[in-house]
Amino acid sequence: MSVNIQAVYLGVLRAQATHGPSGSVLSTDAPVDNGGSGADFSPTDLVATALGTCLLTIMGLVSERHKVDLTDTTVSVTKEMAADPVRRIGRLATVVTVPAGRVDDLKMRERIEAAARQCPVHQSLHPEIDAPIDFVYAS
Repeated sequence: MSVNIQAVYLGVLRAQATHGPSGSVLSTDAPVDNGGSGADFSPTDLVATALGTCLLTIMGLVSERHKVDLTDTTVSVTKEMAADPVRRIGRLATVVTVPAGRVDDLKMRERIEAAARQCPVHQSLHPEIDAPIDFVYAS
């Protein structure tokens, strides 16, 4: 399946992208440390966002299949940029927090964590990007 995204440069380091199938629109801005105003997600912020939401989506697919409620599960992705040898994403440290009582069975936790680690975004990251995923089960 293919999806088309159309993007247009608006000037002043800002862009706007339109999702072909839905028509949803989002804007980006260069970060302050790279000459932008930081008024919106930067393109590299969207990579971190894609990782976090991909993990939640994959975990949701598994949880629905097994009748496990993951409502209110959160993901925090901390993006760190690297400058050497070129400016790029260096690290995407991710913490998934599952609310208390949602997944008490150890086998189900293993199944959900394994599925999350196979999310297409995580699998698409360059191997030089350090992208650990930690899971916290609130008590």
